[in-house]
Amino acid sequence: MTRNESLTDGIVYLVGAGPGDPGLLTLRGGELLVTADAIVYDALANPALLALASVRERDQPVELHAVGKRGGAPESAKQHEINQLLIRLAREGKRVVRLKGGDPFVFGRGSEEAQALARAGIRFEVVPGVTAGIAAPAYAGIPVTHRRASTSVTFVTGHEDPSDDNGGSVDWSALARAGGTIVLYMGVTKLPQIASALVAGGMPASTPAAAVQWGTYPRQRTATATLGTLVSEIERVGMRPPVITVIGSVVSLRDEIAWFEHRPLFGKRIIVTRAQSQAATISERLAAAGAEVLEMPASRIEPLDPAPLQRAIADLKRYRFVIFTSQNAVRIFWDELLASSRDARAFAGVEIAAIGPATAAALLECGLSVDVVPERFVAEALLEALRDRRDLRGARVLYAAAAGARETLEVGLRDLGAVVDRVELYRSVPDGAGAAALRERLLHDGADLATFTSASSVTNFVAAVGADAAARVPAASIGPVTSQAARDAGLRVDIEAPQSTIAGLVDAIAAHYAATPVNA
Repeated sequence: MTRNESLTDGIVYLVGAGPGDPGLLTLRGGELLVTADAIVYDALANPALLALASVRERDQPVELHAVGKRGGAPESAKQHEINQLLIRLAREGKRVVRLKGGDPFVFGRGSEEAQALARAGIRFEVVPGVTAGIAAPAYAGIPVTHRRASTSVTFVTGHEDPSDDNGGSVDWSALARAGGTIVLYMGVTKLPQIASALVAGGMPASTPAAAVQWGTYPRQRTATATLGTLVSEIERVGMRPPVITVIGSVVSLRDEIAWFEHRPLFGKRIIVTRAQSQAATISERLAAAGAEVLEMPASRIEPLDPAPLQRAIADLKRYRFVIFTSQNAVRIFWDELLASSRDARAFAGVEIAAIGPATAAALLECGLSVDVVPERFVAEALLEALRDRRDLRGARVLYAAAAGARETLEVGLRDLGAVVDRVELYRSVPDGAGAAALRERLLHDGADLATFTSASSVTNFVAAVGADAAARVPAASIGPVTSQAARDAGLRVDIEAPQSTIAGLVDAIAAHYAATPVNA
């Protein structure tokens, strides 16, 4: 920094986005995305990382600039244009994240961008990332080094044509003689010439080789062969860039230590339809099991007029029971309780009933223990659990409900002699964000499954994407009430969770596919 520069001036961060899996972004990279004023991102940077920019509340939305460069396509951004964009944004005083796939300085032209910034007098910082040449093989079960198989690794760009009369900077004959592992970046197009040059240089055609497409993404594919047969194998399976090629004896270890492609939901495309505030939990669990998650919040939670709840809280001591049927009801009730300068002590002498362990857990986080939780997580089961209670007849019950919730519970309680006050706290409303894009993808690419955690999520999903697109995807339901709503909407329910929790739903999905023949 020169004497004339200020720490409040613009700055550019050259951030390695990693090879694709958002979990491989460094902590420093994540921190910078949250605080960025502008993000300039590559085609190979996972778009999911851009969501980090929306975490922080800000006066102005973050600027997003797509500068993807894909195989020299005419629409690709020119490098000098990217350099000028970074300089301009920094001179406007912005904190700029230049998000580059893999590592900025490993075949990423990050060094050229750093040079341009330095010449323009712009402050910059380099944040290394996990390079695809290490991560993609690792996710395919191929270590680039191994004490007994290879003690060296060479990373090479595959853009150069060994048969070109002008030659190139890579001495393929020397590489063939050097031994160790060779990792090729961007080498699918020139692989026939590269393989011929290596064989001509003395590398046996029988050397194990592999190609990893979309490494670390849920759609990752791996083709294994030999140096002499890899080209034909890539053509047979129809691989296209982005592909990392690995050549060397370490490839033979894949059969023993492959892990990513063996996860229970690997290769499955699953739609998550859940309120925006709650989608992350189920998405994370499905992704951890290997699924490609298409997240479309089919609904959002909209609190209703708080006045009825405020009156109920003021008279809380009048009630013998308070019944909660969802985590949303707990959250809204608790926030209003705190706003009235009360806490858990307001429930002294009041029994709490909850439908489902997730609702009970949400109450426990507020310091409220639950007195009644039915074995089955439906209204009918709660009524059964309360049927023999002698103190229910004549008792006043506060039922914290969602707008449009079934009347089964309150009608059943009145039949048992209780006096029921139903207070509606929120409603679930359609959230059409991403609906058009998801509908298009459903109609063209399809999906293996759609998850539903409430009857309203079914209704909102069908309304968002249309009945024709919705009917193309089998449903996985969190419980019998949701299953019936799906069937009523014309959906086929293949999976119903035996326990009405997110964990139970994900476990049921994994068990379903584990029991399904591969060719089914």
